[in-house]
Amino acid sequence: MTALFNLLPEAVGTIDADSKQAILEQLANRFAQVYGLDPVLVLERIEEREKLGSTGFGRGVAIPHARIPELARPVAAFFRLASPVSFDAADGMPVDMVFGLLSPEGAGAAHLHALAAISRMMRDEQMHAALGEAPGAEAIYALLANVIDRDAA
Repeated sequence: MTALFNLLPEAVGTIDADSKQAILEQLANRFAQVYGLDPVLVLERIEEREKLGSTGFGRGVAIPHARIPELARPVAAFFRLASPVSFDAADGMPVDMVFGLLSPEGAGAAHLHALAAISRMMRDEQMHAALGEAPGAEAIYALLANVIDRDAA
């Protein structure tokens, strides 16, 4: 989808979750289903990263990320939450959008570039509002794909 990471339509959706742990578990399962990864390994790696510090970066957004050995290139998933959930974010606000990223274990700069692109996209006020108002997964994916493709050009 982009030079930085793959985001497939099946990796985008709205979920119900009542805790940070429930979000991370659903994220690991979605990565496993869509990209054929081991859900136990994905959850383990994401949890290891969260122990270093919350990936809740503020303004209602979290970007859980990790590096795993099974990948050839970075992959992403996006969840809009049915209701906000506490995520130990830097600004103390609960999150209602989660953009997950997994990269190959040896992907140093590639992982950082993908994180930076996601961060820029999620800080954009218009994009943030549009994602919150989108009627469903197809519309959310269309918004994300449009911005990712535009920024890659």
